[in-house]
Amino acid sequence: MTAPEGGTPHPEGVSNDEFRAAMSRLAAGVCLITAHEPALTADGPRGEDVGMTATAFMSVSLDPPLVLVSLREGSRMDDLLAEQPLWAVSVLADSQLQVAGRFAMKGRISDRLLFEGVPWVRGEVSGSPLLTGALATLECRTESRVEAGDHTLVIGRVLTAALPVPDAPPLTHFRGRYRHLAP
Repeated sequence: MTAPEGGTPHPEGVSNDEFRAAMSRLAAGVCLITAHEPALTADGPRGEDVGMTATAFMSVSLDPPLVLVSLREGSRMDDLLAEQPLWAVSVLADSQLQVAGRFAMKGRISDRLLFEGVPWVRGEVSGSPLLTGALATLECRTESRVEAGDHTLVIGRVLTAALPVPDAPPLTHFRGRYRHLAP
């Protein structure tokens, strides 16, 4: 079933435009979700690092430490995390606005080119890229996946946590744009 056009209400009475406008008033932190896609064969081409910008990311539990990210169903990251259980999160600092925009592009270039010029290190547990200028980084293993409308909710157990640049201001998203917090 396809979603109704922007102005057409769902049976519940709210249109996509109304819902989008209401949810845009919820300020959110901005993260880069990354994973390493392994090579298909041992002697084939090397694997590729994959990344996507996310604002639908949250803490779920302290004991055990769990987080959740919402992925568009059928996206490259959704497909990869259905196969690859290890992934990472870099919580973006205010200074990483261009990184957020680069990994959020529709119809974008290859992920290999997107990572060019972005400082990162490979996570020891997940093998995923972790941004060196991030406020925080987490390495995760998928615990469960939940289908939710046109998205998949991926719940991950946090395996490592670090604070590369803990005191920088955060990058936020509000009313459809990246924002800076006022001091």
